[in-house]
Amino acid sequence: MQYKTLPQINEEVSKLCLGTMTWGQQNTQEEAHAQMDIALSEGVNFWDTAEMYPSPPDKDKQGDTERYIGTWFSKNKQRDKVILASKMSPMSFLRDGQSRFNIKQISNAIDDNLQRLQTDYIDIYQLHWPERQSNFFGQRGYDSDMAGQSLDDLTPFLETIQALNDEIKKGRIRAYGLSNDTPWGIMRYLWEADKNNLIAPITIQNPYSLLNRLYEVGLAEISHRENVGLLAYSPLGFGVLSGKYLDGRRPAGARLTEYDRYERYINEEAKLATAQYAKIAADAGLDMAQMALAFVSSRPFVTSTIIGATSTEQLKSNIDSINLTLDAEVLEAIEAVHATQPNPSP
Repeated sequence: MQYKTLPQINEEVSKLCLGTMTWGQQNTQEEAHAQMDIALSEGVNFWDTAEMYPSPPDKDKQGDTERYIGTWFSKNKQRDKVILASKMSPMSFLRDGQSRFNIKQISNAIDDNLQRLQTDYIDIYQLHWPERQSNFFGQRGYDSDMAGQSLDDLTPFLETIQALNDEIKKGRIRAYGLSNDTPWGIMRYLWEADKNNLIAPITIQNPYSLLNRLYEVGLAEISHRENVGLLAYSPLGFGVLSGKYLDGRRPAGARLTEYDRYERYINEEAKLATAQYAKIAADAGLDMAQMALAFVSSRPFVTSTIIGATSTEQLKSNIDSINLTLDAEVLEAIEAVHATQPNPSP
């Protein structure tokens, strides 16, 4: 395994991060425990979850993913071996519809996170997506609803930062990060923190893959110059970049077979790009999924690549991607596809 040092908390985290959002929906607690066992044995010491998980969100299952992690911690007594990230979500069915990034709701959310996780601290606490309307979850344009929204109706950035700083002082979180945010959003957090001599975010968790390289425009430079590393999610485009959906296939039990809310990963442009990436992998004698993961992990602005799997076989193969270095010919071929089919799955 390869590692990077997280700023502020000075911890070595694996360049692959164990994603957990299928646990409780597509995976049982027993299967989740098996994945945690394998990940830690392979040196994957960085795990990511959220209060909202499993995903797709379900009010009746909400929090089950954290509960599975909590029972693993309770059983194995290895909390100290794991760098754990979780998230707070501004979702309507949480906290009686009052889920905002204010002092009270952040405190209440962390109370619940810690209880489910059976721990007394979270290493990185993330804001799952902005309170404000913005360009996330496949939104390409900046529409009139976004432009007409007033920040006066939202929690002030400074209040959110102060609340998270207070939680760091209490020892309930060690650092905080953002997720699904924009260049303006992250710079606003950094500016407010610096202006008020407060601790700033250290990570941002956004989508990044061969099918969505929009992070490279604007956000990558912020990661580089402001030391806010990317935790890249959906590096396989919800499994599309494994090749299992090629030629119109819909494997039984697969995520895009089960749920239609992620159609942006298999639109016509995405299908064209995926077929070309599959050919690059085949010509080079590479596993397609490992090629896609190795590309993401090799980017200098990426702190860790979040890998998810519904089977232990998938997980082991994904972990093995860290040992793959893409040669110049493969990288040149990838760039040629990107030039003609850029970002089909934002």
